[in-house]
Amino acid sequence: MMPFRFLPALLSLLSVSPAHAGDFDQYEELQALIGSLEKEGVYPPGELTAVFTNVNRQDKALEAIGRPAEKTREWKSYRPNFVNDERIRKGVDFWNKYSTELDAASRQFGVPPEIIVAIIGVETKYGGNKGSFRVLDTLSSLAFDYPPRAPFFRKELRTFLVLAKEQKLDLLNTYGSYAGAMGFPQFMPSSWRNLAVDYSGDGKTDLINDPVDAIGSVGNYFLANGWKSGEPVAVRARIIADNYDEASTTELKTTTTLNDLASKGLAPRDGDFPPDSAVAGLRLQGENGAEFWVAFNNFFVITRYNRSHLYAMAVYQLAESIRAARSPAAPSPTAS
Repeated sequence: MMPFRFLPALLSLLSVSPAHAGDFDQYEELQALIGSLEKEGVYPPGELTAVFTNVNRQDKALEAIGRPAEKTREWKSYRPNFVNDERIRKGVDFWNKYSTELDAASRQFGVPPEIIVAIIGVETKYGGNKGSFRVLDTLSSLAFDYPPRAPFFRKELRTFLVLAKEQKLDLLNTYGSYAGAMGFPQFMPSSWRNLAVDYSGDGKTDLINDPVDAIGSVGNYFLANGWKSGEPVAVRARIIADNYDEASTTELKTTTTLNDLASKGLAPRDGDFPPDSAVAGLRLQGENGAEFWVAFNNFFVITRYNRSHLYAMAVYQLAESIRAARSPAAPSPTAS
């Protein structure tokens, strides 16, 4: 791979040489990718080569991918960014506006409306902030200049190029997150191609402009990743033995059963659950000290969206808050 280092003289040369204006167009890996897409007939010869003369390295994306908030902050400072009055209020408004579609998606995919709403709220403030990074710049930078996850992002770059042709996206005017996620639900290209649905029935799958497609696609995403309808997400735990520190995990999956968790010192504070339920114990550093939780399968399905306990808990608590604000007298369903 050609290293991304240019001398001032070379920069000056490139600035007056359109054929070499892009930051990646001389990379062998990119040339191989372009060649394969041309061979498969996805793009005609020369089209992508011309596009990539206008693709630039995105340093801010490279910096951000190495320090996500989920890995650098504690729960007490992470939570207020997502579980706050503005997102709750706007979540209620979004639910009211699309209640018919949310109810239909909940019935079809088994995912509570508040979970779908909360995902869109956490990801983009209900479509208010879909990202300011040009996706082709971002994915190219991560694919070719971020070795820790280069294979993943090269696949996503390839998928984006195919997706753009299928969906008639403008390659140089499609924007998203610093990781290349797009639209109301911030789907990566592979998730868009594999799991997005045309829920509005207009003949196209548009996650960037169509919130109804986003609603159906989030529901389908969770169903495909193992969401179990009617089952709980998480409940607060109470300490029942001194060895409770052994009960918490950093893993992104259920690790034990309720019976075994109790033997390690944690039990649900409320509710009646089968003793053989698959669970994991969580410890989060809250504003008033350590918080202990019992997390079920559906909690970890949320982490398939973003691999973080903090993220999943923010989605869950925002969902609960939106549901309560919309229907203050309604009992809390176990599915949410």
